[in-house]
Amino acid sequence: MSAELALLARGVRKSFGATTALDDVSLAVRRGELSALVGPDGAGKTTLLRLAAGLYQADSGELTVLGFAAASEAQQIQNRISYMPQRFGLYEDLSIQENLDLYADLHGVPPELRRERYARLLEMTDLARFTSRLAGKLSGGMKQKLGLACTLVRSPELLLLDEPTVGVDPLSRRELWQIVQQLVDAEQLSVIVSTSYLDEAERCAKVFVLHEGRLIDEGRPEEILARAQGMVFVATPAAGEPARSLQARLIDEEGTVDAVPQGGEVRFIRAAPAPEALLAGAAVRAVPARLEDGFMTLLRSLRPARLAVPDRGGARSVERSETVIEVKDLVRRFGDFTAVNSTSFSVHRGEIFGLLGPNGAGKTTTFRMLCGLLPASSGHLRVAGVDLRHARAEARRRIGYVSQKFALYGNLSVAENLQFFGGAYGLYGRRLADRIAAVAEEFELGDQLATTSGQLPGGFKQRLSMAAALLHEPEILFLDEPTSGADPLARREFWRRITTLADAGTTVIVTTHFMEEAEYCDRIVIQDAGSLLALGTPREVRAEVGGADMDAAFIAIVERNRAQNERAAA
Repeated sequence: MSAELALLARGVRKSFGATTALDDVSLAVRRGELSALVGPDGAGKTTLLRLAAGLYQADSGELTVLGFAAASEAQQIQNRISYMPQRFGLYEDLSIQENLDLYADLHGVPPELRRERYARLLEMTDLARFTSRLAGKLSGGMKQKLGLACTLVRSPELLLLDEPTVGVDPLSRRELWQIVQQLVDAEQLSVIVSTSYLDEAERCAKVFVLHEGRLIDEGRPEEILARAQGMVFVATPAAGEPARSLQARLIDEEGTVDAVPQGGEVRFIRAAPAPEALLAGAAVRAVPARLEDGFMTLLRSLRPARLAVPDRGGARSVERSETVIEVKDLVRRFGDFTAVNSTSFSVHRGEIFGLLGPNGAGKTTTFRMLCGLLPASSGHLRVAGVDLRHARAEARRRIGYVSQKFALYGNLSVAENLQFFGGAYGLYGRRLADRIAAVAEEFELGDQLATTSGQLPGGFKQRLSMAAALLHEPEILFLDEPTSGADPLARREFWRRITTLADAGTTVIVTTHFMEEAEYCDRIVIQDAGSLLALGTPREVRAEVGGADMDAAFIAIVERNRAQNERAAA
């Protein structure tokens, strides 16, 4: 039996100080299969992969990888596996080719094998045209593909991938999975992947669900999704009602397991029949369960508490026709490279406005200009009534900003970070104390105030970033990939808070690679190669290409534009 297994764990435990990362985990992963580790933030997925890679040693229990004991034969394991961590260590001042050569040297790949191996990897990743480009000049999706290629410069028996598609757009995500599936099919490669995307896990032969360091379920995707079978419905909102409004009502209702916008409708799971008043005017139909439905049903059985959303006064006095951001012919150049090319749009008060695009499309550059973090090369840009070309500091006092990566002070406690940022926003004395108390309660940080922020789990770091950004009650909130790497439960809770903010009049500008999150937006733009390709409501953008969902619409719009550019250049 052991010869058929890529990994076998029996009673594995691993702690870091007082934190138990893995608690009595036992599982078996078969050779030649694609297997997934899923679970909320802090579930132990990364710890298990690092144990398998020989980077950690278990405190107790037995772990064998490819038939070798991890405790005593780590070197034999490392000679036979390849491991791609969440932040793969590319050398940004080296070219694509130089990175490949460096990793081939580190792994002792003989020169006679490199030419064939490189050619195959570069073809699979579509990087052959860019071998002389510096890694630091690549888009996020291209960096991930190069990281995977460097991981595979030798032929491993087992490939370990830790969140390989975090921060990657749908097009690049699809391409990465095509590469992985090709390796499994052609070489019978054993692959273990941790992922926050349940649609990715649904591709796998077997799924292992971790929660707070324990294995709580395992099986084929169809076995796990069976937990929600017969409980899943789709509701079409009444005419004129945004899908996110119906979603908010449903997810707040006792008896609802999950609810999420989907293609202008709301997909929801109910453990009991929904009250008629809750779905007034909506058309409801039953649909088959998917893996994410089974996952959410399982998690809700362990974490049944509902999110406490504060009453921010609703939208009673919000003037939603007011323009708070105005962009006309916005251009940003870096030397002879145009990152943003003559972009124009406006955003109204209380609107959730999404900036979407492939990695390297120019959306982050646009976002940074809107925040006042980067000056425009030309064009007109007003934020909160202020011309950003002349008064960026004044505008920044009226906005809040949450960056993609945790950007607070990791060596300060939660309370110290809040006090520091409150002071930076001009809050002092009783007003500062009241606001810290309010955000600590809203984001459930009360028990963490004395904790050093760098030691917080990822989900709590995101809550702290949001709390700090909202201390001064800004008019406009900028969110840059705010849920990157977050599990579905954390994403639902995050967006319930954002919906409440917008309903009370806060304008929200968000970049995201989760296309389901575009459905929370009132309007979106899709950019690629610095140009604006689509602008409108999610329904209008989907209708432009006949896409049934936003993922399909996004890919179709980007591919259509690239095909047009290729024809024009021919």
